Amino acid sequence: MHVFVVVAGGGLAAVLTFGFAQWCGDLVDAARARSAADAAALAGVTGGESRASSIATANSATLESFDVIRAGDGSTVTVTVRVGDATSTARASDR
Repeated sequence: MHVFVVVAGGGLAAVLTFGFAQWCGDLVDAARARSAADAAALAGVTGGESRASSIATANSATLESFDVIRAGDGSTVTVTVRVGDATSTARASDR
């Protein structure tokens, strides 16, 4: 009986540890996606889509979308990037 309790307890601890590690990894991916999106949006204002994409790649992210709105007094860039399962959107302007 004691062996069963020890084995069951060890199994439960392993499952909880794996779940916690996965959750922490998701949090890290979300933070990295936010940082990569901010950097890509800022780079995209002056360097366009190719520069935004290269900055996203340098930050281990993939550029999912790139949009520019041009107005008389400047441009606003909106990007969406993906890191793992996390996505983040950021906007930057040269106004």
